[in-house]
Order: sequence, then structure tokens, then C-alpha cells
Amino acid sequence: MNPRNTVFDAKRLIGRKYDDPKIAEDMKHWPFKVVSDGGKPKIGVEYKGESKRFAPEEISSMVLAKMKETAEAYLGESITDAVITVPAYFNDSQRQATKDAGHIAGLNVLRIINEPTAAALAYGLDKNLKGERNVLIFDLGGGTFDVSILTIDEGSLFEVRSTAGDTHLGGEDFDNRLVTLLAEEFKRKYKKDLRSNPRALRRLRTAAERAKRTLSSSTEATIEIDALFEGQDFYTKVSRARFEELCADLFRNTLQPVEKALTDAKMDKGQIHDIVLVGGSTRIPKVQSLLQQFFHGKNLNLSINPDEAVAYGAAVQAAILSG
Repeated sequence: MNPRNTVFDAKRLIGRKYDDPKIAEDMKHWPFKVVSDGGKPKIGVEYKGESKRFAPEEISSMVLAKMKETAEAYLGESITDAVITVPAYFNDSQRQATKDAGHIAGLNVLRIINEPTAAALAYGLDKNLKGERNVLIFDLGGGTFDVSILTIDEGSLFEVRSTAGDTHLGGEDFDNRLVTLLAEEFKRKYKKDLRSNPRALRRLRTAAERAKRTLSSSTEATIEIDALFEGQDFYTKVSRARFEELCADLFRNTLQPVEKALTDAKMDKGQIHDIVLVGGSTRIPKVQSLLQQFFHGKNLNLSINPDEAVAYGAAVQAAILSG
């Protein structure tokens, strides 16, 4: 494992300027180097024995190229056209950079669509909805958070009434809280600070993310890492209650965009017919219960796979566009 050369979170960098305060905040948690190149962030890695700098678009294009390859292998034919989804809150610069990533990957980008619109498309088809319904899409992913209210008519006609969100709230932030807690516990127990060691930190982050997932279905998670730092093993437990306490403010922060989306759509809570959860982080029980309480106990819709809804909706949009 080579943490300094393992790049992730390109979506948090794409289309932003190097001096964006959000990038400065993220850099504290990244094992890889981010440098300024003419005011734009570039990721510095060792590649084939030499130092190279990649723009976030280039990193995203590698992911898209891999997806293109996977799809071609599955379908047994070449692919040129694509529909790419972005958070509703992405600005023009972030959207254009995403489109550029598609072109670098050798794709003809038919359209950039908003993730919540794609999810609503998937939901509308899945449910075969009758009549006019107001649907709230609550999309909490790894790095971004989006809320959108759409009116769906007979399952296919859409009108986006409002969108709100935080381009900087998601599973990564919950992981960071756990990593900090665990690193401090390690330091307290063994008088060693592992945070100076990227490899130890990467292993701790992987374990923290696994624990977070476990805590969505169990009330306790065990963390066991052999020889984590300077030969010292690390074994500990984290309860769901402790995790919820650690992330309480972040979980509560998801409700502000919900309120804003309702205000902007000129709707009250009672006018929302369906609440659809999208994104892996919506599996967290506390996130679900806070949202349900906010809507006075209304049932949340858990029928569509939160990991696949957006991709499914994008595929539907692609099918429509290509006739």
C-alpha cells in the first residue's frame, strides 16, 4: 500500500481554485500532496519513477476511462457516448471540469445531469407513480450532500422545484471524526502519535470506514489492526452511541439544506409525498431517524438501492437521449 500515491476525493477538488478554504481543510486529511499550479490545484505523485502532477480532471478521467472499459467488456462493444451526473450544487466551473474529464477519457458527453434528478428518474420508474407527487431526494454520499425537491407527474415528467446542499459534507467527514478519535486513543494508550505516518493513517482510515459501516447494522464495532505503528498492535471497540455523539453536529447539519429546499420550493413538510434516500451514508440509522423526526414520523422510502439509484437514472436519461 502506498498512501502518498493513492489519490481519492478528486470530486472535492474538481473545478475549484487552490486557495479555496475547503481544499485547505481537506488537505489536512489527505495522504497525497496537493500543490498550486497557476492557482489551480494539482495532485503530486511519483509515477513510473518520476514526479508528476495531475489535474483533478485527469484523475476523474482515469475513473471514467476505467468505467468505459468495464462497460465495454460487459457489453462486448465500444462505447462513445455518456451521461455524467454531478451534485446539484456544482457550479459552472465544476460542471465544465467534469465534462472535460469525460472528453479526456474519450467520451462524448451527451449531457451533464444533476444527481438528484437522476435518482428521481430511477424512483419514478421503479414506483410507476400515478398522478402528481412532490418527491424530496435526500442524497448523502461520500463527499457531497444534496437535497432536491421535484414534482413528478405520472412517473416521467419532472419539474425541479428547488435544490440545496453542502458540496462538502459526507461519509468522508464521518470517517475523519472516527480517525481522530482512534488516533488520540492510540496516542493516549501507547504515547505514540501515528498521525505523522501516512501508511499507519491509511490503515486506520480503512478500519474506521469499515467500523462506520458495521455500526449501521450493529450497535458495536471492533477494530483490530496488527502492527499499526512502530510494531504496536491496536485493538479497540466503538459503540454506535459514541459514533453518533462524535458526528452529532454533522448529522444535524443535514437538516438545514432540507429546510432551505422546502422554503425555496414554497412548500411545507406536509406537502412532500415521498422521501427518497440516496447515497451510502443514508444507511446510517441516526441520519434516518433525524430526517424522519423532522417530517413528523413520515416513512422514508428505502426501496431503491442508494448506491445505484443515480447511475440507474443516468442510464435511463442516456437511453432517452439516444432514442
